[in-house]
Amino acid sequence: MLQKLLNHKVRILLAMLLVLFLALIRAYEDVLFYDPFLNYFKTDYHNLPLPKVENVPLFFGLLFRYFLNTILSLAIIYVLFKDIEAIKFVSILYLGFFIILVVAFFFVFSYFGEANKMTLFYIRRFLIQPIFLLLFLPAFYFQKQNQ
Repeated sequence: MLQKLLNHKVRILLAMLLVLFLALIRAYEDVLFYDPFLNYFKTDYHNLPLPKVENVPLFFGLLFRYFLNTILSLAIIYVLFKDIEAIKFVSILYLGFFIILVVAFFFVFSYFGEANKMTLFYIRRFLIQPIFLLLFLPAFYFQKQNQ
């Protein structure tokens, strides 16, 4: 009983450490990633034109950040649920979501950017923040409770 309780404490502590790493990614985003939209969306962007963007570095910046968030999110899910099949399933979802979101982001930016700044903002938000983790954790918890 005590060992089981200790194992849960270790899992929770490890999950909290991984969440801290997610916070560090957010804290050092200006240093780690090329993203001219970071400062743009912190200002009164409704009255400003879109920033000049280099598409290839922006793509790789988004890819790198999404990859780091995905790896940490998968690690959190694994630590909390210890389910390899769930990790495989979520990995495929993360890949599919990345493809859909990055295509949508660059399509909206290229063809409708000035008219759809909020759409750009929200698509980019899904790419740079671990929002999917917030969706997957309750889903897997609910699934585990029903088994």
